[in-house]
Amino acid sequence: MAAPATGGAAQGRGAPSFQRKVPAGSSRLAAIAGTRPAARHGQLLLSSGLPSLDCVLGGGLAVGTLLLIEEDKYGVYSNLLFKYFLAEGVVCGHDLFVASAKELPTNILKELPAPLLDDNYRNELGEATAVKSEDFQDFMKIAWRYQNLPKVEVSPTSSARFGHYYDVSKTMSSELLQSIKCHSFFLPEELSLQPTIKMCNMNCGYARLLQSIQKIIYQEGFDGSHPQKKQKNVLRIGIQSLGAMLWGDDICSTDNPEDTHSLTKFLYVLRGLLRKSLSACIITVPAHLIQNKAIMERVTNLSDVVVGLESFIGSERETNPLYKDYHGLIHVHQIPRLNSLICDVSDTKDLAFRLKRKLFTIERLHLPPDLSDTVSRSSKQDLAESAKLLSSGCGAMAIGKKHLDF
Repeated sequence: MAAPATGGAAQGRGAPSFQRKVPAGSSRLAAIAGTRPAARHGQLLLSSGLPSLDCVLGGGLAVGTLLLIEEDKYGVYSNLLFKYFLAEGVVCGHDLFVASAKELPTNILKELPAPLLDDNYRNELGEATAVKSEDFQDFMKIAWRYQNLPKVEVSPTSSARFGHYYDVSKTMSSELLQSIKCHSFFLPEELSLQPTIKMCNMNCGYARLLQSIQKIIYQEGFDGSHPQKKQKNVLRIGIQSLGAMLWGDDICSTDNPEDTHSLTKFLYVLRGLLRKSLSACIITVPAHLIQNKAIMERVTNLSDVVVGLESFIGSERETNPLYKDYHGLIHVHQIPRLNSLICDVSDTKDLAFRLKRKLFTIERLHLPPDLSDTVSRSSKQDLAESAKLLSSGCGAMAIGKKHLDF
């Protein structure tokens, strides 16, 4: 009877009796550069290239998922998010697949923003993170309900963290671009090589693109078909302005297109490829041009994460004093529920973005802090009326024309 007790004591001294079962391969996946496992659902995450957007999405973009960006009216800011996603892949050493129908992928890569690495963080971002005296005075005027709320934009602390910052005023060096493997897809060139290909009754452009993505996933072993490959990597797929007329689709030009299912069939097959491979995809779609709302609703349902950009360029909000500090609004339409019943999403509801001299940031949308007596009565009434346009979170403080003093 003494022998089992001795063995049990030896086991207790050497290792714990109960050990958490780790899924096979999870330790290898977590070791991939530029990724980390999510704390809540254990899914492998990668950064979108914008830390503030990662915070909004619950920590990052899960590997095997699709991020859909609804383009702003002029495509300025959606194109910037598209380049952030690719630039993060370059810095992390991920493989890239860039597809476009209007711009050469090589030109897109040449315009990627330059990363801010190591010692450059505090030098380049000092003006963005330092608290100035005038900022402190503005802060004292902000409504009390915002003081205890967390900020969306976080300041960088070290180069080893998840996600990086980029300087939009500079382009990435050619040496850094040459260090990664990039696959390109330019629709006019592909159609000239094989113009009559069709698959799953979808149009030629989508079928050709799907075939190229499938070929790269299988040949490069992103689907796990090459177990002898020691160093695992992630494939970042970027598709620009999918659904536009240059792709051979007419959903943006008429309310009753000839083929209403080509785009949805493409997304359905693409998600199947993403689910069984180490890859993630970002797609920008000109949603404001799609006249048939039923098509856009199906596109949303076939995506994992849907984020819309509303730019103030050319709109009344561009001159509205309520939005004087911002360049547009961010609308998070959909976030996936991964291995859980609820989605891992930030509690922030009202989000706006601004493009500074070097940085693109997503911030919480605040009510205007200018509540001094120097503001005329008509201006205060205009602000109160404009505040009604916000969601319940911000609009609740400005119900009616009577302005509140804090």
